Amino acid sequence: MKMLIVDDLWENRKLLQGILKPYGRCDTGANGMEGLELFKNALEEGEPYRLVLLDIMMPHMDGQETLRQMRQLEHQQRQDGPLESAILMVTALGDPGEALKAFFHGYCTDYLIKPVTQPRLLAKLVEMGVLTTQQIAATHD
Repeated sequence: MKMLIVDDLWENRKLLQGILKPYGRCDTGANGMEGLELFKNALEEGEPYRLVLLDIMMPHMDGQETLRQMRQLEHQQRQDGPLESAILMVTALGDPGEALKAFFHGYCTDYLIKPVTQPRLLAKLVEMGVLTTQQIAATHD
């Protein structure tokens, strides 16, 4: 599975990459502009990301705008609907308004509040249908 992690903090990118590495390739971006460029290139190459973890609060372009533009690119490339990437917004904000904005205006798949732990992230990915419990069990054997 091809995944993209976009977060302005190096520590967060490394943590998420460490959790997800057993399940496929993890590319990373340090801000929304970098993430959007990686996302666009993957679409143009015909190898879109299956999963995107996107921080909401970032410099240069926040997660909300990045999400909006990612969904717009998918629509332009006819990769929307059942072909769209699963986008998980990751936020330190306890503000439900930001999460609702991501759902209703940006069409994110789901969200997770920091701090992210391996059990919480993997459970969320199973809930989203991105991973199965069998895939998780196979990496722990």
